[in-house]
Amino acid sequence: MSYAPDGQQYQPYRPQGQSPQPPYGDQYGQPYGQQPYGSGGGQQQPPGRSQPPYGQQPQYEYAPQDHQEQPEPPRRKSRGKRWVIAGATVLALAGIAALVMNHFEIPPFTDKGSAVSFGQPSAGGGKKNDAQQQAANSKMLMPTGPAADFKNSMTLPDGTHVAVTTLDGKKSGFKGKVWVWAPKEYNDPKFAKSGFPVMIALPGGAGYPSNYWMGTDLGLQTSISKWYAEGKSKPFILAMPVLNPAPDDKGIYWDGSDIPGQPKMGTWLTEDVPDLMKANFRTVKSRDGWAFMGSSTGGFAGLKAVLKHPDKFKAVIASGPDIVPDSSLWKGHDKEKAENNPEVLAKQLIDSKGPDVYLAFQVGDSENNKKTLPDVQKFIATYGNKGPVHTELRVIKGGQHNAKTYVPNMGEGPVQYISKVMEGPVE
Repeated sequence: MSYAPDGQQYQPYRPQGQSPQPPYGDQYGQPYGQQPYGSGGGQQQPPGRSQPPYGQQPQYEYAPQDHQEQPEPPRRKSRGKRWVIAGATVLALAGIAALVMNHFEIPPFTDKGSAVSFGQPSAGGGKKNDAQQQAANSKMLMPTGPAADFKNSMTLPDGTHVAVTTLDGKKSGFKGKVWVWAPKEYNDPKFAKSGFPVMIALPGGAGYPSNYWMGTDLGLQTSISKWYAEGKSKPFILAMPVLNPAPDDKGIYWDGSDIPGQPKMGTWLTEDVPDLMKANFRTVKSRDGWAFMGSSTGGFAGLKAVLKHPDKFKAVIASGPDIVPDSSLWKGHDKEKAENNPEVLAKQLIDSKGPDVYLAFQVGDSENNKKTLPDVQKFIATYGNKGPVHTELRVIKGGQHNAKTYVPNMGEGPVQYISKVMEGPVE
């Protein structure tokens, strides 16, 4: 069945007022689709042909009015019209077929799976002297290499790519997928010698085997481009790694931490993923170009990462986050659990007068966990804006515990808050 809007069955085109035409030519050799002589219209029947075509009944008896034979109607125009209709139909069907093949990612109508280099040599390549060529006082870090094997996951309307690679973490020992995206400014000749800030975006929920920020339905990538054009945001490069090493379908998750006896997800997020970005992109040397963002469990992991490593990361946007670690895998490891507790880490940072960090919280007032907002408010009241710990809270009216609530509201405060204190693009 051919496609027609609103689920209607496709009907062949017919000029208004005409009945469907027989599919074959008549027995007298008339062109296909034309009415035979004797079927009406006052046309004279050819000599020697007194009967209408087999199976047809004349609408009325033929009664010639004079002895002049009526001229046969011109057929070129009708035939040309049919060619136009046929051509339009073929083009329409070809367009529908292309859309279907693109939707189901059937080559050559999709570029999914094609190599993406983000301006760098292909995997295994790399310019070894890049890092040596930049000035010693440059704020920008050239890609260190080796180049990762990035494959296109999807292409956005502005031509930018969300690409994916499998990262074999050298420091954590964990191997998993990381999706990346760079704004269109990254390939703009104007910024050819500039390093860009990086935001590591963490999902909530399972966070495995994918990271929901890599999908374009939530609009994170297009929102960053829009916010940058509006002067609200830095043109962040996004790193979107898996958060957990396995599904949490049994209620087990890893708190983005190095839990004894478990995969070192804390090291994966704060060491291996940043190393991947430094190897493949022009980035900012200092911590002023590095931030986290995340929702729910991802918000907790980002918050904890910034407080635990203020020498490497400057800011976080934490949406609907947990405030304390609560994975069942911490059982029997109280010391390590405390070392990954944002409340403990914030107090230590204040006491040590450590580097300034900027924590932008956003929470809906209709979160399914009614403790989320009070817990965040308590954290801010206890540690916020004391010494190096700077905080801001955006309460989303009617906001629920989901990414579709958080993304649009990021542009109304949190992303502006951290962008004011971060750097990039820099040379």
